[in-house]
Amino acid sequence: QVQFVESGGGLVQPGESLRLSCAASGFPFPIYAMAWYRQAPGKERELVASISGGGARTTYADSVKGRVAISRDDTNNMLWLQIDSLKAEDTAVYKCIENRRPLATWEGPASDWGQGTQVTVSS
Repeated sequence: QVQFVESGGGLVQPGESLRLSCAASGFPFPIYAMAWYRQAPGKERELVASISGGGARTTYADSVKGRVAISRDDTNNMLWLQIDSLKAEDTAVYKCIENRRPLATWEGPASDWGQGTQVTVSS
């Protein structure tokens, strides 16, 4: 079955950086667009970044544009999210997810979420 194992989160100070990792399995990763979402307590789930199958196209939420980079390794079924200049408002659980359909262009999330990785930004 589809499985995601996210890691790399932690407690950091404002201005620091983190690189989140997602190990995916159970589906043909290279042909799927992928994305990172985050959800803070009491807030709606937010699409942070997406990347097309093959990695040629990326999109970013306005709230993180310029501070975040999404990347993928289709050989090893890995997805990453580099977050720089972290702010308190970046505090959330971050999760990776595949496209709802086996397409290279991002349409929206499937429903098989993993546990995610907690990012806490605090001084």
